[in-house]
Amino acid sequence: MAAAFSLNDRLASIAELEALYGAPSQRSLDKELDQLSPHYQAFLEKSPFVVLATVGPEGVDCSPRGDPTGLVRVVDNKTLMLPDRKGNNRLDSLRNIVRQRRLSLLFLIPGVGETLRVNGHADVVVNAQLNASFEIQGKAPRSVIVVHIDRVYFQCQKALARSRLWDADARVDRRELPSTGEMLQAMSTEAFDGEKYDADYAEHMQRTIY
Repeated sequence: MAAAFSLNDRLASIAELEALYGAPSQRSLDKELDQLSPHYQAFLEKSPFVVLATVGPEGVDCSPRGDPTGLVRVVDNKTLMLPDRKGNNRLDSLRNIVRQRRLSLLFLIPGVGETLRVNGHADVVVNAQLNASFEIQGKAPRSVIVVHIDRVYFQCQKALARSRLWDADARVDRRELPSTGEMLQAMSTEAFDGEKYDADYAEHMQRTIY
C-alpha cells in the first residue's frame, strides 16, 4: 500500500528544491556543452536507439526510435539528422515538432552504462534526395527530423546500473506479460482477433519494419 501524502508535502519553489538537494557538482556542469565534442560524437556514432521527447499544445510525448548503429547522421557539431521511419501513423512527435519545435533526445548504447542527452529544437524536412540518402531495404523515410543542438551532455551510469538494464539475468520473459494481441483485443472498439494477430506478427514485422 502506498504511503499517504498531501498537497502540503509538495515542493512549491525552486528555492525549496535547491535547499533539499544542494548545489550540483562542478563536474556535472562542466560536461554540458552547446555543441558536440569529438567524445560526444563518438557516442552518437555507436548508438542504435534514442528516446525522443517533444512538447505540444496537448502536452508532452516520448517516443522510441531505433535503426542500425549510428541511427542519427551528424551534419556538424550543432546539427543532427534523424530519419522518421514507418510507424503507427499517429505522428505525435512530428505534430509537436511542427508546432513548437522543442525536443530532447536520450541516446542509449547496448551494454554501455552512460547515456547521452541532447536538448534543442528541430524541423521536419521533406526532400526527396535527402530522404533517399537514408534508404534501408529499398525504403526511404517520408521525412527527416533535423535537430539543432542547444545543449548536450552525458549521463553517468547510476540509473542503468540500478535498473540492471543490460544484465542478461535481469531480462524478463515476454510470456510473463500480456501479449500485444491480448492488449489490442481488450481495448479494440471493433471485432479483433488478438490470437491471430500474435501468430502473424513475426511475418508482419518482416514486411513492415521499413
